[in-house]
Amino acid sequence: MTATAEPKFTWGTGRRKTAVARVRIREGTGQFVVNGQDVNEYFPLEVQRMDVRAPLKVTDMGGRIDVFVNVRGSGKLSQSGAVMLGLARALKETRPDLDSALRDGGFLTRDSRMVERKKFGHKKARKSFQFSKR
Repeated sequence: MTATAEPKFTWGTGRRKTAVARVRIREGTGQFVVNGQDVNEYFPLEVQRMDVRAPLKVTDMGGRIDVFVNVRGSGKLSQSGAVMLGLARALKETRPDLDSALRDGGFLTRDSRMVERKKFGHKKARKSFQFSKR
C-alpha cells in the first residue's frame, strides 16, 4: 500500500481591528481561496486584492504556493489587512530567510489602531454635546 503524502500546511494568524484571519499555505500552483471563494470574488476592490497578494509579490512566491484563508469579523478592508499579516507570518514560518524582505515591507508589523470607546456623557468617543455658557 503506497501512502500519498499530502503537502503539509503552514499556519499563520493575522489580526486587524476585530478581523481575524487564519491562513494556511502549502506548496502548489498559486491557488488563493478566501472563505471558500476565489480571492478576486471575495475582495471586490483592487486595493484589497493588492494588499493580500503583497507578501507573495515581495518574496516571489506567487505561483509556487497555495493559500487557503478563513477570515471573519470587521469589514473587508480590515480583513484584507489581517490576511496580509497572516500570510506574511506563514511565509516566515515556512522560509525563515524571507524574514528581512517581509519585515522591510512592513508585513510582519501588527497594526494596533483600534476604535476608541465611547465615553459616558458624550455623544461619541470624543464628540460632546453643545456647550452653552449662558
